[in-house]
Amino acid sequence: MARLDYFAPGVYVEEVSRGSRPIQGISMSVAGFVGFTEDVRSDAELYKPTLITSWTQYLENFARIGSDGFTDFGAYLPFAIKGWFENGGGRCWVVSMGTRLPNAALNNGESSGSLLASNNSESALAPCCTEATTTSQRPSLRFCLRPDAPCSGRIVVVIQSDEPAEPQADLEIEMFDTGEYFQLRLENNGRVLEVYRHLTMAQHPDMGTNVIGALGDSEYIYAEIVADPGLLPTAQRPANGFHELACQNEDNITAQVFGRRIYGTRKNRSGIQGLFEIDEVAMVACPDLMLAYKEGLLTLDQVHGVMEAMVTGCESSAPSPSYRMAVLDVPPVRPHQATTAVSPEQQKPQDAEAWLEQFNRRSPFAALYYPWIKVLDPRSGKPTLVPPCGHVMGVWCRTDENRGIHKAPANEVPRGILGLAYETNFREQEFLNPRGINCIRKFRDRGHLIWGARTLAQLDDIEWRYISVRRLMSYLEKSIELGTQWAVFEPNDEDLWARVTRTVRNFLERIWREGALFGSTPEEAFYVRCDSELNTPETMKLGLLYIEVGVAPVRPAEFVVFRVSQWDPTQGQTG
Repeated sequence: MARLDYFAPGVYVEEVSRGSRPIQGISMSVAGFVGFTEDVRSDAELYKPTLITSWTQYLENFARIGSDGFTDFGAYLPFAIKGWFENGGGRCWVVSMGTRLPNAALNNGESSGSLLASNNSESALAPCCTEATTTSQRPSLRFCLRPDAPCSGRIVVVIQSDEPAEPQADLEIEMFDTGEYFQLRLENNGRVLEVYRHLTMAQHPDMGTNVIGALGDSEYIYAEIVADPGLLPTAQRPANGFHELACQNEDNITAQVFGRRIYGTRKNRSGIQGLFEIDEVAMVACPDLMLAYKEGLLTLDQVHGVMEAMVTGCESSAPSPSYRMAVLDVPPVRPHQATTAVSPEQQKPQDAEAWLEQFNRRSPFAALYYPWIKVLDPRSGKPTLVPPCGHVMGVWCRTDENRGIHKAPANEVPRGILGLAYETNFREQEFLNPRGINCIRKFRDRGHLIWGARTLAQLDDIEWRYISVRRLMSYLEKSIELGTQWAVFEPNDEDLWARVTRTVRNFLERIWREGALFGSTPEEAFYVRCDSELNTPETMKLGLLYIEVGVAPVRPAEFVVFRVSQWDPTQGQTG
């Protein structure tokens, strides 16, 4: 750092940073999944993203002890996660939406009551509401579980004695504990969810919080006062102890509530929205959205709403550049809609195209694959049909690692599949491919191959037609954003312009040498501009620094055309 105060004669050594800082490319191979699991244990939480780095770790968090991780009701998420890891996927985040289908108990003709017991009795049924009494056994408070409480198992409401809160500084009130104050602690599966202190039954306390107002912010329960209003707050106070409420989120919720839980909230970092709060997640999928539709839990419009949330979340990353992609699946044919001409769980090509036309959502940040794939179900030992999103995303990750993000994730073998729900032929793909539906096809002597690399961009938006181009540009934009944070608040002068230019050029030249940019020289592949023409005195006064970057991404050779003709060597070569 340069000094401005030199008083004594001598030699001064100063360290000055002149070089550029290298840009480290980000990972675009981290996935986010939402769906049903066999269990939720260890460090995992219901509706909250959990980091998973291997199939073994998935079993530790989302499978019962000694289990294979697959569910009795055929959830698609375990198949997607297994396919992700088998095809080269590494790190992913998993959101469990529960361990059984909503309303499953009702469908089986069982009681619609809650599942867990009060007073530590596993055979009795715990209520969705419970009543606390005073020490004299008079009714005091009624606690009820919120319909969309994000929990599994049981909520334990623990009531304990507490002291009054410290009075406000401007109030001359002497501290006096009347015995009316208490605290509530909410626990679930051994974890403390919420704690509320200094509560009182009084409506306008000076040194406490009214219990009704406090629980108004609770995500799990609400309360009603059932005590005699003529009693003093001390006499109304609930007795110390605990009360249990059964979480009915998995057995007695409406489709509307279930849809909200899939969608989730960014504030609570739950559901699909919770994945968007994790910066490293670069691709998202919700395989059990198809199961929810197949079982009648969600209507097709509700399925479209969740898909819209996925695509919009991938498009909206402001102020950062958008860099995520949603991998969508074609909805299945419900059992009562199936015909003998097609598998009961998969649509024909014309049906897939008609559905996409009905969905009517185009975006370069989404990709769609068809048909469903056939994999082995470990529970039955027989093949079963599942959405291809997990396997395809694993292929994306494998291609990134083996060839680079600029390589289209196509003409690749999806591992772990036994067959396809529908064997698309050449003419049928001619119908689907221009509409952005990527086919998985069976080829003689070559096996099953992913035979499509297009996004769901608008059909005339040829700049963003290919998945590899969209992901490469997202990779460059996000890497440059994170790798140039050091420039913020630096003096906006020509020295900074040169350093930023050098930093970005070095990064892009490395990308060009890896084959991701088109051109025989760096000058043909990209340019970086940061000069006085872009950065005028007016913009500099506003604190702005403009850097213009242009790149020429390589595009996949989707159509390889050989022009063959007869050649007469005596006439010489033409062209």
